[in-house]
Amino acid sequence: MSGQSLLVPGEQSPIRSVPGNIRRPEYVGKPAPAPYTGPEVQTPETVEAMRIAGRIAARAMEEAAKIIAPGVTTDQLDKVAHEYMCDHGAYPSTLGYRGFPKSLCTSVNEVICHGIPDSTVLRDGDIVNLDVTAYIGGVHGDNNATYLVGDVDEESRLLVERTREALDRAIRAVKPGRQINIIGRVIESYAKRFGYGVVRDFTGHGISTSFHSGLIVPHYDSPHATTVMRPGMTFTIEPMLTLGTHEYDLWEDGWTVVTKDRKRTAQFEHTLVVTDDGADILTLP
Repeated sequence: MSGQSLLVPGEQSPIRSVPGNIRRPEYVGKPAPAPYTGPEVQTPETVEAMRIAGRIAARAMEEAAKIIAPGVTTDQLDKVAHEYMCDHGAYPSTLGYRGFPKSLCTSVNEVICHGIPDSTVLRDGDIVNLDVTAYIGGVHGDNNATYLVGDVDEESRLLVERTREALDRAIRAVKPGRQINIIGRVIESYAKRFGYGVVRDFTGHGISTSFHSGLIVPHYDSPHATTVMRPGMTFTIEPMLTLGTHEYDLWEDGWTVVTKDRKRTAQFEHTLVVTDDGADILTLP
């Protein structure tokens, strides 16, 4: 694996503004969101609204990814995604969610998830995950992907490639009538072939009018994930695989999650809806 030095927190830029005509989620300006009390199965109208939100989130992530290169800061990635979402009438869902200060998460190398964009400079050989969620039409669309920065070592490249494959396999396992734990079973069995750790304490989640509905989608074979999938259910699948342990530490910022052994980790995510015969991805550009 790359012998690059470990990450340290950088300096954050001022919070970016959002045009006043763009609708805010209810949690903005509050310490926490209101508990979700709605259904897990959504109406066709809600699903189509989520497809619009998901498309904006996917395109915002693509736009930010275009500038990934050695020497670029994670704050610059945030700026691109923020401006794309605002230009298309969407609110960046992470901005102000439980006090999160930025419009996407940028998780570099050993950061599992929730990295805060700042003055950190991407280096040749890094890997970086972009996690982008857009809110428009009263609903959220959430996706993420891990990207290579310059010339990346083979071990890291394979980790990224296989994490993407783990997500694809999990999506193919979605069928109405199956329990949610089939998703984690498929991911964990695939990851074990390569000796990867599977992060357990951060999961996929129900999503619609609420950023997180309370439905939990583990990425390991959990005996407690017995919810039966039904057509119209909307949730994310977002496996986090590591080169070492699945255990983690939390930075003092209260957000940045890093592997306890500081080995690298990758993640991919889509928002999807259960259909009559499988799953339909809502976060396609």
